[in-house]
Amino acid sequence: MTANLQERVTDALSRIRNNRIGANVLEAEMVRDIATTTDGKVRLSLFLSADDDATVVREVRQTLQQVPGVTDVRVDVKDSSQAKNISEAKSTSRTLPVMGQEPQSRRAAVPAPTPVAYPHLGNIIAISSGKGGVGKSTVAANLAVALAKQGARVGLMDADIYGPNIPRMMGVNAPPPVENEKIIPLQAYGIKIMSLGFMIERDQPAIWRGPIIMKIITQFLRDVQWGELDYFLVDMPPGTGDAQLSLVQATLVHGAIIVTTPQEIASGDALRGAKMFQRVAVPVLGVVENMSYFVCPHCSHRHAIFGSGGGKRLADELDVPLLGEIPFFAAVLEGGDRGEPIVVSHPHSPAGEALLDLAGRLSGLLSSRNPAGVNAALP
Repeated sequence: MTANLQERVTDALSRIRNNRIGANVLEAEMVRDIATTTDGKVRLSLFLSADDDATVVREVRQTLQQVPGVTDVRVDVKDSSQAKNISEAKSTSRTLPVMGQEPQSRRAAVPAPTPVAYPHLGNIIAISSGKGGVGKSTVAANLAVALAKQGARVGLMDADIYGPNIPRMMGVNAPPPVENEKIIPLQAYGIKIMSLGFMIERDQPAIWRGPIIMKIITQFLRDVQWGELDYFLVDMPPGTGDAQLSLVQATLVHGAIIVTTPQEIASGDALRGAKMFQRVAVPVLGVVENMSYFVCPHCSHRHAIFGSGGGKRLADELDVPLLGEIPFFAAVLEGGDRGEPIVVSHPHSPAGEALLDLAGRLSGLLSSRNPAGVNAALP
């Protein structure tokens, strides 16, 4: 049975073409390590280059799921440069140099891409942090909805390649349609949304390096039918890695909002994230302190359960405004899990009001820097 299943799987893969090179995924050596079991499980590695369309992952999975006898499919996506490196390592027995210590003559000069302006996107704002777990995606989702409630045209791009949470938080998740070679973003609460989470399965890890991340971010900017927007919010992954650099190399980012929590360890990491944007000439617009305090529902007293002052100290060190202090509120977490932002479910709660105020401060800040109008991007 396993042999017959292997043949059916191979035959199905041979019908999936890589239009970029005019060959199927087997001929292009994109698929390797195919394994099948007697109970119908299929495992394989799919190697993508920076020029390949990321949607081929879904096509491979859906095609194999239709093969008779297949009960489960797992596709491990890898960078095609890894396959090249493995092949090169097997073909030589010489001692490899320590990474970063290669002779200058052997280093390839890779020019940095020139950022492309997308004026129809309006003000492109990165929502970032130096570490995970500070509620960055929660702030991004609620800020987008709050701006839309003010009458702005808003797009939300989920650039968290490794942990795309925006689909769950916004309560929408389906393969986006394609019309006239443009991806149509999904919509929720008046927001146009694009996320890698729409294109891969929920448990699919993104084991990708810089070139593929750059490809995905560029595709989301260039090949999505965003229309005319006033604000284009980009939910960044934690840290200061490939996604952040890819965004600022792909387009002109008009500003960054740094999200932190009150603890010193969180604000210290956030400082490094802010300095990264400043180093690449992206202005830091301000700091948002999330989970700033807890309001007792009985006495209305504020409790600093995670410490206090981290956001203000960070803002002072960066010489930028503290745009908001968002209180800890259980409904924020619950709403994120069920796809209902707090500014929709509990707009008059302390957290809801703080996030709505944040939207007002951001729009006011951008208007003062850009008197020509909201939908004219910052210089």
